[in-house]
Amino acid sequence: MKIIKISLLVIALSLFAFTTIHKYYVSVTQIEYVKEKESVQIISRIFIDDLEDVLQLRYKEDLIIKKENEAPEVNLFIEKYLKGKLTIIINGEEKPINFLGKEFDNDIVICYLEIEDIKEIKTFEIQNLVLFDLYAEQQNIIRTKINSKNKSFILIKENDKGLLNFK
Repeated sequence: MKIIKISLLVIALSLFAFTTIHKYYVSVTQIEYVKEKESVQIISRIFIDDLEDVLQLRYKEDLIIKKENEAPEVNLFIEKYLKGKLTIIINGEEKPINFLGKEFDNDIVICYLEIEDIKEIKTFEIQNLVLFDLYAEQQNIIRTKINSKNKSFILIKENDKGLLNFK
């Protein structure tokens, strides 16, 4: 049942990506612990126009996110914003997040992040404040695969943290 709900959500988000104007404020973040690589791999999908709006508000008014001939500062601003809005605590310790880069899929920016040197996960806490400073109705969907267990939850402005316990 949970897989069906997640599949429908992913399909719905994909359909929203084909419209140039949307009324839904949603991001989807996938988190997977790869034990063999001792890393937590993070993929965040955010609508380009929403991310552009928040970066213009915070950093540079005329900033444009585009696929070609993009200003080099765009990646720096995305990295700075995401690192300020995503907090991950593993086994009671906040971990540094590395921004690896981004790519585009229609109207969505796909951001790749990673946390290295993770030997095991007993507890996993995430706070995702992405776009809460721009839209009160923003929802951040979190999908995790940690220790062979799939969990999903939705974070909203009033409830912006999720905690998973694997003890």
